[in-house]
Amino acid sequence: MSLVTFSNSLFHAALVAAWKARLRQGLAALFLLVFAAPALAEGISVKSATVEAVEDGWQLEAEFDIQFNPRLEEAVNRGVPLYFVVEFELARPRWYWFDEKPVQFSQTYKISYTPLLRQYRLAVGNVYQNFTRFEEVTRVLARLRGVHIADRGTFKKDVTYQAGIRMRLDTAQLPKPFQLNAIASRDWTLASDWHRWSLTP
Repeated sequence: MSLVTFSNSLFHAALVAAWKARLRQGLAALFLLVFAAPALAEGISVKSATVEAVEDGWQLEAEFDIQFNPRLEEAVNRGVPLYFVVEFELARPRWYWFDEKPVQFSQTYKISYTPLLRQYRLAVGNVYQNFTRFEEVTRVLARLRGVHIADRGTFKKDVTYQAGIRMRLDTAQLPKPFQLNAIASRDWTLASDWHRWSLTP
């Protein structure tokens, strides 16, 4: 083998090795982008939750971390309203019977978009607030402040209760075609686990 041929062979081998290394790096980055990133980024989690005594009873405050996937945000922009339900319960465990649940509370939040006004709306019943950016809606939805859950005298003194809260996308309130998509696709599954803690009034 001549010196020129040998040098060409070394150059070719080095070129192929470099190409394979770049290919492996590219595939690894693509794998992380497709599989790992959505699993970490999307979903709902409870960051904090408290029940406090006020003059007229008891109120709930909570904060969630809400990460929408692109498909849900696109659905809102195309006119599909999304309904999120916050569920709260307070239970007193009883060894001899079913748990006593003096408080079971739920509240529904509706997110919608009006293309003509280019506004998002977050509504609770007949009360609503308008926003110009989707991120603003998410930020307000993620924070519950001063939600009345019980009147004075609802709880027994010196009794330990188990409080629990969660938030979920209510797919049952979606339009029918989207309900079918929700069954078949994980993109429409957005819910936190139950966050539980002990409470002694």
